[in-house]
Formats: sequence, C-alpha cells, structure tokens
Amino acid sequence: HALCMVSDATGCGKERQGHMKMKLSRAEYKEIVRWTEQLRPTRQLVSNDIFLPFSPQKRTKRTISRHHAPDVIESHYQRYEKQTQRFILLKSSKTFLLRQLYCVLHRICLFCFIFLSTASKSVLNSMLKEPSLIPDQTLAKNVYQCTVNDCCYGPLVDCIKHAIGHEHEVLLCDKLREKNLSFLDENQLRAKGYDKTPDIILEVPVAVEGHIVHWIESKASFGDDHSHRTYLNEQFWSYWNRFGPGLVIYWYGFIGELDCQRDRGILLKDCFPTDIVVLGRAAQQD
Repeated sequence: HALCMVSDATGCGKERQGHMKMKLSRAEYKEIVRWTEQLRPTRQLVSNDIFLPFSPQKRTKRTISRHHAPDVIESHYQRYEKQTQRFILLKSSKTFLLRQLYCVLHRICLFCFIFLSTASKSVLNSMLKEPSLIPDQTLAKNVYQCTVNDCCYGPLVDCIKHAIGHEHEVLLCDKLREKNLSFLDENQLRAKGYDKTPDIILEVPVAVEGHIVHWIESKASFGDDHSHRTYLNEQFWSYWNRFGPGLVIYWYGFIGELDCQRDRGILLKDCFPTDIVVLGRAAQQD
C-alpha cells in the first residue's frame, strides 16, 4: 500500500536523474514511514532509492537515549565481559538489543573500555574508525565485526553517505555546465576565504519558476520536517542573509508543505530545474 502511494504521489513512478521523483504530502510521508518502520533494516533496503528517504535511522534516534543511561551501559558492558572470549556483540545486537544497529552497541562497550582506561573522546572516535588501535584484541575484533555489519550507523555507513552526497554535487555541476551557467563550487569559494557556503554560487543569477536564484544547495536526502527545519536554521537562512535568495534540491524528494518559503527567498525542488532563465540573457533579449 505504501509503495503504491509513492508511485501515485510521484507521477506513476517515473524517474529523473536516476531517482524516483518524490514530493509527498505530510500525511503520505507519515503513512509510508509507519509502514517502513515495520521492516527489518538491511543495507540493501536502506540503500534502495525507494526506501532511502525512510531510513531506520529516524526510528533509532527516537529510542537511542535509553541505551545511554548509566545503568544500561553498565549492563551491556558486564554482559560483554562475561563472554569476552566469544564474538558476542554481533550476536547480541541481532537477538535482543538494537535490531542490527551494531555500531551503537560497540560504541557503548568501547566507551566503557576507554572510560576505564581514562582515554579521551577523540581516542574513542579514532578507535571506532580504526579498530586495530584498540589494545584489547578481542574487543577490537568485535568492533570490526559490528562496523562491517551495521547498515545504519558507523564509519562505513558514514563513508557511503559522504560518497552519495559527493556524487550528487558532481551531478549538479554537470547539469549547470550543460546549461552553460557560470558558477563557483564549494572548493572555489573556500579558496576565496568563505567559511560557510552553499554548494554552488551562480556568478550570474537565474530565475526558476519566476523566483530569483543566486545559490544552489544539493541535498542527497529526503526533506522531512526535522531535517529541513535544522537545515533552515543552521544553513539556508545564513546563505540567504549573505548571498540572497536560493534553491535547495532534495534529490530524494521532500514533504510538499515545506516548500512554503518561496516568497522569502528559498525554493525547494526534487530535481534539477528545466525552466531556468538567465537574467542577464533575458535582459539582453528584452
């Protein structure tokens, strides 16, 4: 039923730029999230274009705090110590703890280990990324196993997400070049001394659906209420203050009701716009 909703809401499942277009109502989004929360998370499921916007990560964020309570952490670590000669972190995650969120569990156990040895948080993060740095070889092997098998969290998943984000930034640049639009990318802007910039600054402004656009931000994710509100407060409004009105592309779609800031200078799209008008060229034609 949820998949039928996605297909109906996105124009009979037509694809553009390699993704299914998805601009959903808030009610449709909540229904699909409710349905996908019943599924057992796997890396194949999470990486699928259809299910990526409704990742199990959101469900985990709502419940993860309970696993960081001091008494719960102590219970997890005591269980680990009792079975220290076996690879139990992976088994524990599968059977009773976090439904395959292995990295959450191994971070808890590693935190206990580091805490007992009075090492810093930076050392903890280094060991999560490189388990061979962990002095306890059994724990190191367990952490490595968790990292490899975790489909939602951990260094491996972070690398995948970073790669997907970079891929869409390259796609955006390619589309701009196809349109013969002059722009500066994030690396060029940083070289000029800017500390916090959108992915693209257009050297000549354009109009999209009648709205002026000076900058473009690429988001290889789905724009839900929480993420979009966070981006507005931490990124988009600061871009608007510094560079003027702009465009945000949520390549995996967004909740339609969130596209309500057009008159204030922030336009949302789920694909690269096809009706771009270059203001300088338009003025010359007039």
